[in-house]
Amino acid sequence: MSSKVSILGLKLPTDPRWVDLAAISLEEVLTDHAFCEQKAATSCISLIQRYPEKQRLVEELAPIVTEEWGHFRQVLAEMKKRGFTLGKQRKDDYVNALMAFQQKGGSPADVLLDRLLIFALIEARSCERFRLLSEGLEDDYLRQFYYKFMVSEAGHYRLFIDLANEYLPEEKVKKRWQEWLAYEADMIKTLKVRGDRMH
Repeated sequence: MSSKVSILGLKLPTDPRWVDLAAISLEEVLTDHAFCEQKAATSCISLIQRYPEKQRLVEELAPIVTEEWGHFRQVLAEMKKRGFTLGKQRKDDYVNALMAFQQKGGSPADVLLDRLLIFALIEARSCERFRLLSEGLEDDYLRQFYYKFMVSEAGHYRLFIDLANEYLPEEKVKKRWQEWLAYEADMIKTLKVRGDRMH
């Protein structure tokens, strides 16, 4: 396993075939990427709306909303430059499978913890995929394009973990994070390797 995967905590690296498949499905993968950035922005908005009393969460996530929406616009601009059009949003099997692992009927604190850790996990996996694109694509410009996204997502992943530690006991966060990482690794094995999806 590469050290860059383990730094993010992920237990299973992405199948190396994914980059080659993405390279031949650029319009589709860029469409999916655009919607991922849009969903990241709206997810941060939903957290702010649900937890307005949590001052650090509100203050930290407000600029992330702007940043993620900026990323959405950057992907749109890149698509336009290449003569691509934004396709329809597709069902996200990866995120839907993560949602299924949330604790049912937990306390408000447990609900907050799982929400923050889901977002941390999505950012970590996105960061890993962006790294693969930055290293594996033949297009020099796109390699640099995805390198910048990789750096940004790594910071977001840490922020969600830090927010979890802000509002819940660190040992509880650590234990649940390990459960999430194990679940995600097992779940990834069940998903078809598709080049038209970011996840």
